[in-house]
Amino acid sequence: MKTKKKRIRARDYIADLAAAGRYHFCSGEAREALGVSADAARLALNRLARQHLVATPARGFYVIVPPEYRSLGCLPADQFIPELMGRLNLSYYAGLLTAAQYHGAAHHRPQEFQVFLSTARRFLECGPVHVAFITRKRLGEVPVQRFNTPRGVIDVSTPEATAVDLVGYHHHAGGLDQVATILSELAERIDSRKLVAAAKTAPVTWAQRLGYLLERVGGGQTVGALKRYVEQASRRSALLLNESPGQGSHRAADWNLIVNADVEAEL
Repeated sequence: MKTKKKRIRARDYIADLAAAGRYHFCSGEAREALGVSADAARLALNRLARQHLVATPARGFYVIVPPEYRSLGCLPADQFIPELMGRLNLSYYAGLLTAAQYHGAAHHRPQEFQVFLSTARRFLECGPVHVAFITRKRLGEVPVQRFNTPRGVIDVSTPEATAVDLVGYHHHAGGLDQVATILSELAERIDSRKLVAAAKTAPVTWAQRLGYLLERVGGGQTVGALKRYVEQASRRSALLLNESPGQGSHRAADWNLIVNADVEAEL
């Protein structure tokens, strides 16, 4: 005579996962483990969510919320983004203000976790945890380094790649004044040779702007190789700020750059 398999409770299921060091699962995994229908699994997980034991940053993807993050209502983004991107089979890296913070150069705490992808994806929200996805061409060529988190590792743009992206995506970083401030803090971590390699993953106009800004904020010791690259690669003058009308501008000959905006780092 067959013995009926005892069903596991949803609360016990997530407790077993956490005990094994797993803090992420998908709805299909939960349904299979609980031995119930998709609707019944959804109801059970919704009950856990109301108790702030789990959260769902993306459709069908759940995170277990340990006691230290119950007030947050979710895991911090760096503790689930790598797992989510892996499940979606998407290459990514954390960049801009988020990366600057990893490198100890974030002047202000970012209000959102910034992630680069090769394709567009909608903003993600999990309680107060906000993740912005930004599209980056040649994403696979951008230099990254890995940082440990309490739930694994995360890919983050290197200091050099972060500097390049900050200039290219300054609208996502609070504008050029904010970018200059971060560059002043990031400069001591930048390797001049690696900076050229990072610059080659982006338009040369970004390198022209970056070199000028680094010199302006006291990072002149990092730009020798970048200056030689710009001399060889730039074919035309670039504007420091494309949106500026250009009144009262002057030329920075070393960078083949028309400086048409006043930039002040917050020191």
